[in-house]
Amino acid sequence: MQNKILFWAFLIVSSQLFAQNLPPALNQIKELDLKNDLEALAGVNFKGRSAGTLDELKAAMWLGEKYRAIGLKPAGDDGTYFQFFTLWRNQISEQTSIELNNKKLTLWQDISIAQMANTALNGTITYLGNVTDLDTNSLDVKGKIVALEANAKGINLNVSLPTWRYSRYIYTKYGAALVRRGVAAIIFIADNTAENAWKDANENFKRGNYDIDGGANANLTTTVPVLWLHKGSKKDLEGNLATLKANIVVSKYAYPSVNIIGKIDGTDPKLKSEYLLYSGHTDAHGIRNEIKGDSICYGADDNGSVNVAMLSNAKAFVKNPAKRSVLFVIHGAEERGLLGSRYYSAHPTVPIGKIVAVLNGDMIGRNHIDSATVLGSIPPHRNSEELINMTLEANKEGPNFKLDYSWDDVKHIEGWYFRSDHLPYARLGIPALMYTTLLHPDYHTPQDNVENINFPKLKKMADWMYRTGWKVANAPKRPATDKNFKLER
Repeated sequence: MQNKILFWAFLIVSSQLFAQNLPPALNQIKELDLKNDLEALAGVNFKGRSAGTLDELKAAMWLGEKYRAIGLKPAGDDGTYFQFFTLWRNQISEQTSIELNNKKLTLWQDISIAQMANTALNGTITYLGNVTDLDTNSLDVKGKIVALEANAKGINLNVSLPTWRYSRYIYTKYGAALVRRGVAAIIFIADNTAENAWKDANENFKRGNYDIDGGANANLTTTVPVLWLHKGSKKDLEGNLATLKANIVVSKYAYPSVNIIGKIDGTDPKLKSEYLLYSGHTDAHGIRNEIKGDSICYGADDNGSVNVAMLSNAKAFVKNPAKRSVLFVIHGAEERGLLGSRYYSAHPTVPIGKIVAVLNGDMIGRNHIDSATVLGSIPPHRNSEELINMTLEANKEGPNFKLDYSWDDVKHIEGWYFRSDHLPYARLGIPALMYTTLLHPDYHTPQDNVENINFPKLKKMADWMYRTGWKVANAPKRPATDKNFKLER
């Protein structure tokens, strides 16, 4: 009899301890809510939420209203959910004019400008031939306008968005050395790969670049323009008799962007002054080239999937608050260079030292239902072994994803760890990681739409983020930052 009593007592105590470790409001995360919210956020009304446009701001206001309806407290500026900040944009002006051999070229049609510089050029073009035949580190090019033929040889294009990246790869491999040697301007002649990439590359060139105060692009400092001509222009450049006359004018102007910030106060008198921060980003890529009959990059997976998961997590924490307070920060202008997270980490609305961990998400609604990963899980990207252990425990207790750690390898071609909003926080030594279900062919295209989201999987990811957050927000001690944490770049 005594053994039976002890057995039942053990079961009761065990079940109570197990219940204490389980997040109590998982039932607040509902697949239908995720679907309804995403259909609104990633629908046609917000036109792809491009940063620095009214579409991004409209989506931000929608998210702020969702915060209010859920019951989050405002944690932005001036008692609102919003923290506005200025984007500085540099863009090629319509006043720009370019002539090749005294023939006027149509900008973005005959010629593209990949690197901007306020400059006037008037001189003979030095034709260097094919880039693969050159030792760019020894050429005498100081003060010269040079032209060279692009070539994909030796460049790994087995990467996402190769048409967006090819011109950058060519410049990094060949053009940067010429700039170091004092070249006045670079003209790349397109090869077949560049011709195939022309339309997509042009869309990026037209937009120019963006930054916040203090950033490298806030004040345009480049003095060497980089131009691209079509493949057929080679015949006009050979022989070192060609001439270029150009007046390149760069316009600089300000755009607003905004972080959306809400909070749930903790229940513990001491721990409530500390914060767990959930992180996502509002913006996608707006209206671009038409693909399969559509031109709106809806950003359903990138990053609407995370934003609606954060809304569902917020409902859970409102239903059952944790010991620590919880911040929900949906950053603006991530696609322009992590600008919102860079701004918030430099201008936090709570003491930065009180943020105990950052759980960032980027694309969590696609691919096989059992596949996912978390970046920041292995050194040198791991900055908190204690935080990643909580994350892995939460995965085993709930969704049980098969995790692909290869994306955290420093040799992985995508270098994705450096391309999402956890990074500015990690650089400050705050334990931080990123949840993702990885890339897919619809990434940054109009086919990243609601119809292609795997909603059962999205719910599993939202569950995982909530389970992890519940552990962090109730742990007796904040997760420690690994000693000697240092990123590879």
